[in-house]
Amino acid sequence: MITQEVFIISFNSLYEILDEIKENLSFKMIKFENQNDLVKNSDLISPNSLIISKITPNLSLIKGITDKNLLDLKDCPLPFNKLLELINIQLIKLKFNQQSKINIKNYELNLNSKFFSKNNSSLKLTEKEIEIILYLNNTKQTHNVADLQKNIWGYSPNMETHTVETHIYRLRKKINNKFNDENFISSHQNGYFIN
Repeated sequence: MITQEVFIISFNSLYEILDEIKENLSFKMIKFENQNDLVKNSDLISPNSLIISKITPNLSLIKGITDKNLLDLKDCPLPFNKLLELINIQLIKLKFNQQSKINIKNYELNLNSKFFSKNNSSLKLTEKEIEIILYLNNTKQTHNVADLQKNIWGYSPNMETHTVETHIYRLRKKINNKFNDENFISSHQNGYFIN
């Protein structure tokens, strides 16, 4: 599971307090002294990152970041437990929004609803089908059966099973029946891939 990041700008006291309890937090913290430091390191910031600041930073300087990524605390003293609650709620919202629309080729995958869509058609996928698609898409290379067994099912590479072939056959058939696309998952003598 990917840990979300909270960027704390110009708020050393908050960073120090959270740093003392960091092993109990569900997020990773990174501190910046000012907005310029944040902008210089903008390649670290993803759309599901949260920015906490006493000042209102110019988010337009950071690609893919909007006001939804900002938790502005300049005017609100809060009890500590409320602050943690606000941070966690905002992180959940950001993660939910990011998972709502993942583009793969000319399709859209919604991890929250488990729908795979193209134009006005959509197909409900199983958790394992989603794992297969994400794994094949994220690595952009051919994966053989042993690799898929190990990384998706957790099987030993020398275990004899047709689980991978069966799942991919059914997934390809589902996609072809719904979208008339025989080539979404391609097979090669070295394995499977999404091109």
